[in-house]
Amino acid sequence: MSRGGTHRDGGPSEPGSAGPVTTGGEQRARGRRDGLREYVRGIRVSVGNGERGPILVLTGLLVIWIVFQSLDDKFLSPRNLSNLSVDIVGTGLVAVGIVFVLLIREIDLSVGSVSGLAGAAFAVLNVNYGVPEWLSVIVAVAAGTAVGAFHGAFFAWLGVPAFVVTLAGLLIWNGLTLYLLGASGTINIDEEGLVASLTSRHFGDDLAAYAVAALGTAGYFLAARRRQRRYRAAGMPYRPAGDIWLRTGLLAVVAFAAAHTLNRFQGLPLALLIFLVVLVVSDYLLRRTRHGRRVYALGGGVEAARRAGIGVSRVRVAMFMVSGTLAAVGGLFVASGLTSASPTTARAAGSGMLLINAIAAAVIGGTSLFGGRGSPWSVLLGVVVIQSIASGMALLGVQDAVQFMITGGVLLAAVAADALSRRAQARRGRP
Repeated sequence: MSRGGTHRDGGPSEPGSAGPVTTGGEQRARGRRDGLREYVRGIRVSVGNGERGPILVLTGLLVIWIVFQSLDDKFLSPRNLSNLSVDIVGTGLVAVGIVFVLLIREIDLSVGSVSGLAGAAFAVLNVNYGVPEWLSVIVAVAAGTAVGAFHGAFFAWLGVPAFVVTLAGLLIWNGLTLYLLGASGTINIDEEGLVASLTSRHFGDDLAAYAVAALGTAGYFLAARRRQRRYRAAGMPYRPAGDIWLRTGLLAVVAFAAAHTLNRFQGLPLALLIFLVVLVVSDYLLRRTRHGRRVYALGGGVEAARRAGIGVSRVRVAMFMVSGTLAAVGGLFVASGLTSASPTTARAAGSGMLLINAIAAAVIGGTSLFGGRGSPWSVLLGVVVIQSIASGMALLGVQDAVQFMITGGVLLAAVAADALSRRAQARRGRP
């Protein structure tokens, strides 16, 4: 009997070899088995090469959930998980903006202050001056975009290091926020208004959550199969069908379990839906557009990108504008959750806690501080880890000082893992 067998596309291993005759059902079953073996082998190779992936983050998240659930059985209750899904959005949106900047090997230290500025600008315009909510939201977000353009211009065109520019911005915009709020202090926003509804609105119909789960699963499957056909047609290595089915099945289990949990409380939160839409759009822009490919190319090396004809300065400015915009949007969600803007929250944002959480979420999820590697979807896992720790410690009544130390330790561990990953890949001759 021939030892030929079949390739991933079902063709004979050697031209003209007979190979065993199999039915369509047997071929599909073999494909699923091969896909599972390839998936497991891929995980082993990635870990062996020092690469981080979602499997490691998910394992850590599972451990965190088990520990906190064992200490307080309310941790995995539908109420707490639903609140968790809303709490991740403000920090998560800021972290998505951070990803865009990290991909070009830079950092934006001003995002916490910019988010506080956006919340204060909205509250002052809407409450103190009677500007309509929708217009106040536009002005607040536009202010974040303008701040990002300001930082990007100083960095890209004047050559001032991004670290210095955004550190100065952290102080400037925090000071401007406190000035806008003035001596009056806290400004309460309309609890029934547009911004407040961002975090309070839920879609109570069970169908809404299940529809989002089904749409997300189907979207992933169709995109994966389309990518598989394109790669196969181009003669490039492609993901086997069994691997795609396995990943789709795992995603379906997680998505529908999440939908079921949310429906046991108040349904699908509007905030979570908006966050997922931002992740989808951001991922599409980075992975499926020419501009996104330029971002990854710039993260791989500035000189190489410049020689390839990429407008380095324009890309840099654009990335800081994205970071400022998403920081402002995240600030509106923070103000929505508090239904107010106050000097206390402004100082907390400017002092760095929001910044640290956003960077930690991006890095824990898999975005590299050294540029060129990561995606907006990495933020989802990272921010769930960060917020799970905060939620669990809040349930246990752990004081803020301990929470700060634990969050700092998690960030340090993530950065160390990133550095070790780069070192392991360098030893193997990989960029």
